[in-house]
Amino acid sequence: VQLQASGGGLVQAGGSLRLSCRASGFIFRFNSMGWYRQAPGKERELVATITSSGSTNYTDSVKGRFTISRDNARNTMYLQMNSLKPGDTAVYYCHRLNMGDWGQGTQVTVSS
Repeated sequence: VQLQASGGGLVQAGGSLRLSCRASGFIFRFNSMGWYRQAPGKERELVATITSSGSTNYTDSVKGRFTISRDNARNTMYLQMNSLKPGDTAVYYCHRLNMGDWGQGTQVTVSS
């Protein structure tokens, strides 16, 4: 199983980024997936989830700003992040829910 996250970078507050997570080694379309993040000195937290049928859920702090989606034909999950804030600065990880599979993480840094 591999989960390859990409798309992070440095952006000013108010800007946007789109993260991608390319999955391989399992049947992607049958699995619920999620994005997590971990800021320096803090515990890893759940950001958003998407089920195999496309139902989504978000942590309160990103509702209305972030959108999780998936393209089963491309075995890829996305996280569109708009109106970014300095508090969104973290390493973002993709995760196959209910399993022990994690991607390597991609750094998102939002400057004020």
